[in-house]
Amino acid sequence: MLLSLVLHTYSMRYVLPAAVMMGTAPTYVLAWGAWRLLSAVLPARFYREVDDRLYTIYQSMVLFFFENYTGVQVIIYGDLPKNKENVIYLSNHQCTVDWIIADMLAIRQNALGHVRYVLKDGLKWLPLYGWYFSQHGGVYVKRSANFNEKEMRQKLRAQMKAETPMYLVIFPEGTRYNPEIPKVIADSQSFAEKEGLAVLKHVLTPRVKATHVAIDTMKDYLDAVYDVTVAYEGTVDHKGQRKLAPSMTEFLCKECPRVHIFIDRIELKDIPEEQMYMRRWLHERFEIKDKLLIEFYDAKDSKRRNKFPGKSVHSKLSLKKTLPSLLFLGGLTASMLLTESGRKLYVKTWIYGTLIGCLWVSIKP
Repeated sequence: MLLSLVLHTYSMRYVLPAAVMMGTAPTYVLAWGAWRLLSAVLPARFYREVDDRLYTIYQSMVLFFFENYTGVQVIIYGDLPKNKENVIYLSNHQCTVDWIIADMLAIRQNALGHVRYVLKDGLKWLPLYGWYFSQHGGVYVKRSANFNEKEMRQKLRAQMKAETPMYLVIFPEGTRYNPEIPKVIADSQSFAEKEGLAVLKHVLTPRVKATHVAIDTMKDYLDAVYDVTVAYEGTVDHKGQRKLAPSMTEFLCKECPRVHIFIDRIELKDIPEEQMYMRRWLHERFEIKDKLLIEFYDAKDSKRRNKFPGKSVHSKLSLKKTLPSLLFLGGLTASMLLTESGRKLYVKTWIYGTLIGCLWVSIKP
């Protein structure tokens, strides 16, 4: 019975973080909505600046749980600039925590509020946040033949016209690399072989459309492209076979001791402009990722496993960057829930905010 209690307590480690992150959502959306209304008569840049600050507050709170609470070691390789830039962030994709990795790097450049995502179209139906991510500059895209290039270009041009700082996160694989679904991996490798491209082992064959549209549209606006390769330590079984990367729940249960992040900063002049040539370039970048991950997971010398080549830095995030945001949003939410009128407003925000958001994203991209 004692062992069962211990196991149950361990598995519940994610409940507090999940409750706080989801529980503060109505408070956050109310604060953002109030500012949206107040700023209607102000120049667009004022709205954007405060929106970025609000987003920084929420995501800093999220990082309190994913870094400070879990105690994960973040190990950074390569050339992450100290100063914020307008960039496109390209990364391999293996789990839901990948979204948080972009935040981990952005906060170390004081650019957390500038993070925007290229997201799968289905995510626009997320309660409250599906609508908000679009308002914050995120771009929802459909796959393959349903991809709407014109829509994406219009959204990006609007952001450029408003002089919106851009830390645009794209996962070119289009779906997650999942060792438990070998058919997806096999189909990806078969497609690469058919197209005369190198067959990749630890990443999927990348799709170029969203990357090409983003770079082509914003080439005069961007400072660089960040090519990011992520590996989660502890994702190999006792036979040496790669297993599923941690979910958000598993990560919050402290099942990932270290995250390894390799950054390669690429100048725009080094990227071909035409889609056909950019496709080849992007695949070559994923070949480099694959070699890094082969070294990480499969190196014959055990001393070279669980690390990327080159110098690394153990980067610890200060509580000063995250705890104030947790206390601020947590305090506001607790204050709202202490009164009957506050509780009613809280529930109505969940219900009507979700309904209005779903209606909005169904009408406007």
